[in-house]
Amino acid sequence: MADHAPAPRSGGRAPAPDLARGVMLLPIALANVPWFLFGAVTSGVGAHRTGATGADALWQTVAIVAVDGRSYPLFAFLFGYGLWQLYARRQGRAPDGAPALRLLRSRHLWMIAFGAVHAALLWSGDVLGAYGLVGLVVTGLFLRRASGTLVAWAAGLACLLGLAAAAAVVAAAVTAHGPAPSPGAVPQLAGITPYAASVLPRLGMWAVVTVGQGLLGLVVPIAVLVAIVCARHRVLEEPGAHRPLLVRTAILGIAAGWAGAAPSALVHHGVWDLPEWAPVMLNGFTGLFAGLGYAALIALVAARVTASREPGPLVSALTATGRRSLSCYLFQSAVFAPVLCAWGLGLGGVLTQWQAALLAVATWLVSVALAAALERAGRHGPAERLLRTLARGRAPAAPAEPAGSAGPG
Repeated sequence: MADHAPAPRSGGRAPAPDLARGVMLLPIALANVPWFLFGAVTSGVGAHRTGATGADALWQTVAIVAVDGRSYPLFAFLFGYGLWQLYARRQGRAPDGAPALRLLRSRHLWMIAFGAVHAALLWSGDVLGAYGLVGLVVTGLFLRRASGTLVAWAAGLACLLGLAAAAAVVAAAVTAHGPAPSPGAVPQLAGITPYAASVLPRLGMWAVVTVGQGLLGLVVPIAVLVAIVCARHRVLEEPGAHRPLLVRTAILGIAAGWAGAAPSALVHHGVWDLPEWAPVMLNGFTGLFAGLGYAALIALVAARVTASREPGPLVSALTATGRRSLSCYLFQSAVFAPVLCAWGLGLGGVLTQWQAALLAVATWLVSVALAAALERAGRHGPAERLLRTLARGRAPAAPAEPAGSAGPG
């Protein structure tokens, strides 16, 4: 039997989802910016440069443990949470849910289109296509199913991914090492010039990322299914009622996520003599737990800072950024690509990784300032407005409407 959407409740928009999106756009920027560098030898399975020392080695360790593969599961969770919120609101207007399902399908198809354009123009690692693809599958197969069914599917897929991750590490540890992947095996698309020559390679990699990260990697579907169940129980809207769950998830999830990334850091720095591919699935699997832990931690922080007073300017600015997460996400690529790629200023062939990380932080800070200015003006983000107009066939009625599944979150 399907779960029915609860009637929308009054009391304003819960800050936790938007605050989480706003905060986690920073690690998204930090995770993406190494892929805009070129010219140096990198890992055979990632964008981190080999043989790093000093500040670069330190930053790589922090990024591998706490950032890489740990932020996009959080955004997948928030995407699924917003998906259910939008469905619940729209179903309240039409009990059979058909208009809500049509709207969701339209939005997800347009997200795939946005992702293709984003990839063609700027960034092959776009996640909008992956989220849109997962959204189509979940909307068609799972959205109206009972929560117990969703939990069973999420648990089953997580067990499958966990077993595969463990098997990869064990197999690499007990068998003789074969030849390692050649350094720089991952294409450095940022080094392609002129610009016209870079378009098709970006689209080709984007297609692989969309299917691989969206469905085959399993992390995004699991996070979305878990998020729908949490949204049905209003976990982020009512963190006080779910505080024990949130505390446990934050502590255990982040601990498991960071511990699960440690083998990747050790292998990358040559401390543990395993093939580079061996810990990749373990890193992805435990990144799911870290992402959920980050979401829980931010929900607890949001509950605390809004419990007894109005949010301060920093929280308000981060929340405004989360409400415009799609625009701010695209803004990062609009900065990184022309500044770093060889067809632009070419700084990606000059900067070290820690210097590129500083650029990522600066870009995120500018996006927060721009989002805060839009919030004060009472305006949507431009990408959110365009997506809603295309999906609904008309302009949105009010800027305060929740973003739902409109962004990378």
